[in-house]
Amino acid sequence: MKAVRIHQHGGPEVLQYEDAPEPTPIGPDDILLEVKATSVNHLDIWVRGGLPGMKVNFPRILGCDAAGIVREVGANIDKVRPGDRVTVNPGSYCGHCEYCLAGDASLCLSYGIIGEHGDGAYAQFVRVPGRSAVHLPDAMSFTDAAAVPLVFLTAWRMLVTKAEVQPGEEVLIHSASAGVGTACIQIARRCGARVIATGSSDEKNEKARALGADVVINYRTEDVVKRVRELTKKRGVDVVVDYIGLDTWSKSIQCLRRGGRLVTCGATTGYDPKEDLRHIFYRQLSIFGSTMGTQRELEAVFRCVSRGELKPVIDRVLPLSEAVQAHRLIEERKTFGKLVLTP
Repeated sequence: MKAVRIHQHGGPEVLQYEDAPEPTPIGPDDILLEVKATSVNHLDIWVRGGLPGMKVNFPRILGCDAAGIVREVGANIDKVRPGDRVTVNPGSYCGHCEYCLAGDASLCLSYGIIGEHGDGAYAQFVRVPGRSAVHLPDAMSFTDAAAVPLVFLTAWRMLVTKAEVQPGEEVLIHSASAGVGTACIQIARRCGARVIATGSSDEKNEKARALGADVVINYRTEDVVKRVRELTKKRGVDVVVDYIGLDTWSKSIQCLRRGGRLVTCGATTGYDPKEDLRHIFYRQLSIFGSTMGTQRELEAVFRCVSRGELKPVIDRVLPLSEAVQAHRLIEERKTFGKLVLTP
């Protein structure tokens, strides 16, 4: 089969579109999925570039998100059958540790993500756990389906499960043009919140406004903290979504009201920001870490998508053979929403 693999860490140039062995045979609890569409996530870029403490066995096929047609099922699988149209939860878990048994599989002691801890979906076929499959409505395209799982699951867990956003609250979303950001705008609005979104250009901010943001801030030309204080009459927002890290962390803390909540799922600009703990304990702030989500949360997301309450935002679709260009576009911040690859 054709696949995009890395044989070492590095820049986009280490992505190799080449022949690779098909992922067979499959285990009793697995399915073989013929990938019709996958999408690019920042996690793919981190795995490609390498991070401290990250161990990757080479060669590695990248790609967390997959949508396609089931071709084979393991002996223990009765949830799906060959020919079914599905997407998958990118996370894998053991199913029997204390966290899995409590229904919180994303805290599993052996939690992993396809494309990071094993071969992923930048390929014509991928092997995944059968329990991770989610059936697709007939009307949903594979490209739309591939743009949903990682970003919407992450956003749903942050805003609905962790921060518990309520009607009438105000939510600040940094760099809202990213895939997770476009999902957060929609989910926060669905929760009944007022959304303040930041972006690097007026063009991106207008797209964020069209998607549902009530107020947009160009962080290159405006002081985000000052603007948020003006918008909230010095009160601050109830919730901040921060997956940027080093560049925005201090601003996020300053933008929160007393008793506010900050939720984070990543650190694209750095994971070691300077922090004044006095702001946290004196103003009684709550900070929530969040990673991916459960199968139940993903299925809730897809029910909303199928009803038209949430919509994947796709910047463009490229052939898998152009993965190098796709990674460059993401790193250069030239996209709004998701970038989808088709094998």
